Amino acid sequence: MKNEPFFRKDGDLFVPTAAGIGPWDKNSLHGRVIIGLLGAEIEKRHGSPEYMPARLTVDMYKLPDLSPVEIVTRTVKDGYRIKVIDAEFISGGISAGRATCQLLRKTENPPGNVWKREPWGAPHPDDVPQAPESPMGGMWKVKPISGQMRGVEPRRLWMAEVREVVDGDALTPFVRVAVAADFASPFAHVGDQGLGYINTDITVYLHREPVGEWIGFESLTHGATDGVAVGDCLLHDEQGHIGSASCTALAQKRKV
Repeated sequence: MKNEPFFRKDGDLFVPTAAGIGPWDKNSLHGRVIIGLLGAEIEKRHGSPEYMPARLTVDMYKLPDLSPVEIVTRTVKDGYRIKVIDAEFISGGISAGRATCQLLRKTENPPGNVWKREPWGAPHPDDVPQAPESPMGGMWKVKPISGQMRGVEPRRLWMAEVREVVDGDALTPFVRVAVAADFASPFAHVGDQGLGYINTDITVYLHREPVGEWIGFESLTHGATDGVAVGDCLLHDEQGHIGSASCTALAQKRKV
């Protein structure tokens, strides 16, 4: 039996399931399912093999409840080399988030060499044991590589999705990144007393889509002043670096 998806279709609406409930409020959705659904619908309605979804930015300004969701998309720019698509996440008739995706036409790299970071040197996912407990009731599976989630050292891990975003729609490589990207916030911002920040956005940059099911996260930066935080993670797949995920966050207490 497959795992419960995050959403089920009902005509033009997407009905959330309990699998998508987030950590901050038991009656609201996890940010990752907002990002995943927006990314999935942008790709389905506007993507094509000739274009790379090179940037996805999602603003999350309201914790949506479990009401049916409508996704509305709009073409901002439909150029030969650059396409820009906006999408809005409307929960129960109220806007809870919005996305902008930039799709760039694939060509060839120019000649010459450019400096880049050394490979992150992580072991292949097949060579890393899976964590004994799956986070948040099995929302995803992880294979820790180095660093502790509540430690104060750099962290690295492999993550793989275990659910469809929308029932019946197989995860594409881009959707795998989109639905996983929200993890950049806790991975960058969690401290020795737990996670005290809720992210208000996420931006994913990709120079290529991932190969395989595992996405590698490598914490890069965290900075915070007056309850406002910014953080970055590098993203990898089994073949190497694919891009990065950046987020802003606000100090937040969980509702009990």
